[in-house]
Amino acid sequence: MPDSVPAAALLTPDYWDRAKRTLSRRDPVMRGIIRKYPGIALTSRGDPFTTLARAIVSQQISVKAAQTVWGRVLAAVPEMNPVAIKKHGAKRLARCGLTQRKAEYFIDLATHFHKGILQPHTWHELDDETVIEELTRVRGIGRWTSEMFLMFNLLRADVLPLGDIGLLNAIATHYFGGERATLDEVRELAEMWSPYRSVATWYLWRTADPEPVVY
Repeated sequence: MPDSVPAAALLTPDYWDRAKRTLSRRDPVMRGIIRKYPGIALTSRGDPFTTLARAIVSQQISVKAAQTVWGRVLAAVPEMNPVAIKKHGAKRLARCGLTQRKAEYFIDLATHFHKGILQPHTWHELDDETVIEELTRVRGIGRWTSEMFLMFNLLRADVLPLGDIGLLNAIATHYFGGERATLDEVRELAEMWSPYRSVATWYLWRTADPEPVVY
């Protein structure tokens, strides 16, 4: 799916190269993965509403399916802002391939932004858990969606989304001989990636889906 945002508008974390060096030095497995995917990095559009809307689309479906649905939503509502989403309405959003529930989540998200209930300009000053607490007050935004926002919009370096099946599957493949690790085992493994667990997560995702998604 073509990206609607020019490459020049995308932001890359200033810590990325430093993180790659640190992870490669500490973890031979990660070093091999990083070498396999040169020249690409996590990027952010920088627009909080778009990031959260796209994360809602991506909940519990494959990356490919999410890209298809998101393309339909953008075709229907190219402005992609709270006012345009509210005007479009949940029923018309559902025709883009969203479930009725996700369409309602879109409207609730747009309402929170439009009424100023969410204050995204303050989030850069808040710690991760405080941002998560604010975001999860919106219908349809749970911890996973909030963690995607921390990684892909605020570009937080040390997020470990333990509820992400893709991450857990990749860890099982590369570190536990294909066996699913317990969450405690994942946390213990990820200690050597801190303070760059977001970067390690992003590279592990690439082993399942080499094409990076931009929320």
